[in-house]
Amino acid sequence: MLWKGRRQSSNIEDRRGMGMGGKTVLGGGIGSIVVILLFALLGGNPGDLLNTTPSTYNSNSNTPMNVSSQEEELADFVSVVLADTEDVWSAEFEKRGMVYENPKLVLFRDSVQSACGAANSAVGPFYCPGDHKLYIDLSFYQELKQRFQAPGDFAMAYVIAHEVGHHVQTLLHSGQDVPAAKKRTNEYSVRFELQADYLAGVWAHYAEGKGYLEKGDLEEALNAAHAVGDDTIQKKAQGYVVPDSFTHGTSEQRKRWFNKGFKNGTLEGGDTFNAANL
Repeated sequence: MLWKGRRQSSNIEDRRGMGMGGKTVLGGGIGSIVVILLFALLGGNPGDLLNTTPSTYNSNSNTPMNVSSQEEELADFVSVVLADTEDVWSAEFEKRGMVYENPKLVLFRDSVQSACGAANSAVGPFYCPGDHKLYIDLSFYQELKQRFQAPGDFAMAYVIAHEVGHHVQTLLHSGQDVPAAKKRTNEYSVRFELQADYLAGVWAHYAEGKGYLEKGDLEEALNAAHAVGDDTIQKKAQGYVVPDSFTHGTSEQRKRWFNKGFKNGTLEGGDTFNAANL
């Protein structure tokens, strides 16, 4: 992906040198980390998982921050991707007579407080609708590359675009007409997550139109979508899959809906809530 030298977003909140000022709710041994990561990866809400109450970030505890050149480059990268999403969704909302509200992207290390509760890095990147912010510990990208075998800068961009997709859903009140009882089902969660994948694909469509994509970029994003499919993750973690427990969709579904958004390049066509075939 061609990103160096391009506009960076001003909507970055850097908390990497700050303590959380409170108890880390998410944590524990390796087993709990795996469970949390599988639940929250690419769109999970830690507040939903823990049934926590909203809390306020406490920035009274500041610690010196040592940032490597590699980490700083990642910070610049996600800032450029966020800026791209701002341009895309501002234009799309304007076409519909609406105003897009830019989300904030919070960089943190180890642990963080959001309006959805406390979380540590094991959660993976997430979006909190309570404060309209995306949260990411940049060390996650090593997990994406090594554990999930999904390397490449466009794979990393897909992660940000998916979380921004959840912000778009929040602004558009996506799925709000679904009966409350169905919202508590895994099927609703899958449809919600697949729509965020579709919206990530819409962003990628515009990135290609701007000439930002390089050879192999689309394949990197599709590989990442495949790597975080429920069936693929469960198969690696426990050797078998339990379809009734899926919350994000299969690898095939995640790839297909991202690719559909990439080809369509518009909000239309992404209504996963009423789709007969996911």
